[in-house]
Amino acid sequence: MPFSLDAIDRSVVSLLLEDGRISSAEITRRIGHVSERAVRYRIERLVRSGVIRISAIVNPQAVGFSVIGDVLIDVAPGKLQDVAAQLVDFPTVSYVAGSVGEGDLSVQVYARDTEELLRFVNEVIGKVPGVTRTKLAMVPWKLKDVYQWQVPVEAAEEGRAIG
Repeated sequence: MPFSLDAIDRSVVSLLLEDGRISSAEITRRIGHVSERAVRYRIERLVRSGVIRISAIVNPQAVGFSVIGDVLIDVAPGKLQDVAAQLVDFPTVSYVAGSVGEGDLSVQVYARDTEELLRFVNEVIGKVPGVTRTKLAMVPWKLKDVYQWQVPVEAAEEGRAIG
């Protein structure tokens, strides 16, 4: 059963997305009609239930990894989990997921330049045992990342279309 968030939970999550180090006291001040104790309880409950995780997020561009590539990977039958597990271990790989449609795996890679990205896809990913084909798409810019995703207000309204 999905975890249900009310308006206060969504406000707490939104403020934590802005600044993961924001204090419970500051959240209380900004929301206005809830106690600091209640805010601390809600944060603990959201973390404990797995709805949120509070951690540092590295900005790859700030440390010189300004080139992003999305890679679709075809994998030999029976090798999907093995290939995925190997890709997770590469430090420049930020995302590994199963895929339905074109490609068996979807991977996102950060690199310092296009040459490094191409070399990594061709000489590292392409040579992982079980990889049969790679398809690279360069990502010139991003407006929104998963770390900015918020629970839609409409999600609490059962049966209503989201969008």
